[in-house]
Amino acid sequence: MMKSKKIGVLLGGLSAEREVSLKSGAAVHRALVAQGYNAIAIDVGRDLAAVLEREGIEAAFIALHGRYGEDGCVQGLLELMQIPYTGSGVLASALAMHKRYSKQAFAASGILTAPFRCYRRGEAVVPVELPFALPLVVKPVQEGSSVGISIVREERQLAAALELAFRHDDEILVEQYVKGQEVQVGILDDAPIGAIEIIPRNEFYDFEAKYTDGMAEHIFPARLAPALYEKAQQVGLAAHRALGCRGYSRVDLLVTADGDCFVLEVNTLPGMTALSLLPEIAAKGAGVSFEELVVRIIESAALSTKVN
Repeated sequence: MMKSKKIGVLLGGLSAEREVSLKSGAAVHRALVAQGYNAIAIDVGRDLAAVLEREGIEAAFIALHGRYGEDGCVQGLLELMQIPYTGSGVLASALAMHKRYSKQAFAASGILTAPFRCYRRGEAVVPVELPFALPLVVKPVQEGSSVGISIVREERQLAAALELAFRHDDEILVEQYVKGQEVQVGILDDAPIGAIEIIPRNEFYDFEAKYTDGMAEHIFPARLAPALYEKAQQVGLAAHRALGCRGYSRVDLLVTADGDCFVLEVNTLPGMTALSLLPEIAAKGAGVSFEELVVRIIESAALSTKVN
């Protein structure tokens, strides 16, 4: 159906993840054109509504990451303009992007997530008052790609970690550090398609490890016993559903030695670069090439609401 429509690939944007989005969007655009779709790349700015109208865009492939793209803002604009788009709707996108509310939704659904406390700028973070001990993880509430995240193993490291996190957001999250295998579950067409294990060269799977070739080892399938592997996939699907996500996502987990699966976050617009994990999981777990993945995603473009 989408081959009869003019598709706008939304990329770039205004967030700290702009450069990654440019790469994701360029790869998606090439794949769509190669498959015979009428697609143009649109670098998203504050004039997006005018550009969409001027170009006559009839469907949107959202290849944005971070704020103003992954958080429900662009989704709301597209709903208002009645332009079908890929990925989750407004509410699910906003929930997934906001770590505090997504963790509350996970907990309400019986999904394990690390204990945490949230702080606004100006509030004192006193480690002895936390219900959990060092080490801690400090992160902005609304950023992706591990932007602004630190692991605090000693109290003297806390001030720098808070300063970094508050550089990106007025609200930050301090959570208990969970030691475990970094496992990411791919969701496509609202079903799990495999779990990949990440072994970063850095202390954790940070921005550099995610987007620099050679900075992380990818192991597919994740090195888990069969029952635990299936459990990880089902926990990933449960997290996807708990937020009301649609179509596809990538769910980040920590799997402990005791077999517990802690959900870190759900990525409603996972990366689509050469180093991105969802395309790798799709290819190795479901036999879906990058081009086929892009086609399946664009063909699922929809609106959450329709105006009569």
